[in-house]
Amino acid sequence: MDEIKEKIAAHHLLISRVRKEIGKALVGQQNLVDGLLTGLLSGGHVLIEGVPGLAKTSAVMALASTVQADFKRIQFTPDLLPADLVGTEIYRPKMGDFITRKGPLFNNIILADEINRAPSKVQSALLEAMQEKQVTIGDTTYPLPDPFLVLATQNPIEQEGTYTLPEAQVDRFMLKILIDYPDRSQELEILKKTGFAHHESIEPVVTPVELKEMADLIREIYVDDKLKEYIVDLVFATRNPSKYGMDIGGHVAFGASPRATLFLAQAARVSAFLQGRAYVTPQDIKNTAPDVLRHRIILSFEAEAEEITSDDIIHILFDSVAVP
Repeated sequence: MDEIKEKIAAHHLLISRVRKEIGKALVGQQNLVDGLLTGLLSGGHVLIEGVPGLAKTSAVMALASTVQADFKRIQFTPDLLPADLVGTEIYRPKMGDFITRKGPLFNNIILADEINRAPSKVQSALLEAMQEKQVTIGDTTYPLPDPFLVLATQNPIEQEGTYTLPEAQVDRFMLKILIDYPDRSQELEILKKTGFAHHESIEPVVTPVELKEMADLIREIYVDDKLKEYIVDLVFATRNPSKYGMDIGGHVAFGASPRATLFLAQAARVSAFLQGRAYVTPQDIKNTAPDVLRHRIILSFEAEAEEITSDDIIHILFDSVAVP
């Protein structure tokens, strides 16, 4: 344990530098930064939802700039085709053969901007890439680079010309982060920084090798057996709420999948790492559970009619499931 603590302390300085560089382009939004770092350090994809103008794209680009890795931004539009993502085979008449032109998915960090603007066949093209870390072009399957991370944004208020993400694809995202407007002091700082000061360039501070070292270290962070049971109980309570004394009146149509259990344990370990600890606490689980569970709890029509959100269900979960 002492050896792990020393390694965490050394790498924690590197994370502090990453936060400092991101702070050059982003004011506040601590939950968003923590969520992006969680995805980066665990290799989990992140879906960011918020109204326009909240620096969703800027935050992702700032994070990508701190990593010495290949980055590609893809603007999703209704006329996008699957080949625009994965690539295609091109026929060469003079040579009489085909060559493969790889698409933008063959980069380490992908920003899928306004992902819900592309039709379902394009969104489905991401499924194999996000889950299997590979894509198929023609008859050949190509592995994607390591690390491979999809950071997607979507706008919740403008529904014209958008396509709802299928549940199968939403479940591929480790986290769904909701962001809101900054407070008055933060907005004043944004004004001063972007409107009356020179833009500071963001320096890369982390290499893919260092990312892998941190990911390996995070897997060694201690999780007590009682906390493992707590994680399983939280997920099981979304499927069988009555067994945990939850009176939610049939508001949940489908609970979280086993993937939620795995992701919640991963996210809790990253939360401990970001705070410089070699062990997970119940608070780490509570801090990360909303982002892991909110897009995996499928609400019933009754819940939607009563304007009950998945976050409301998660609050009831915390009150009903005993903390070890």
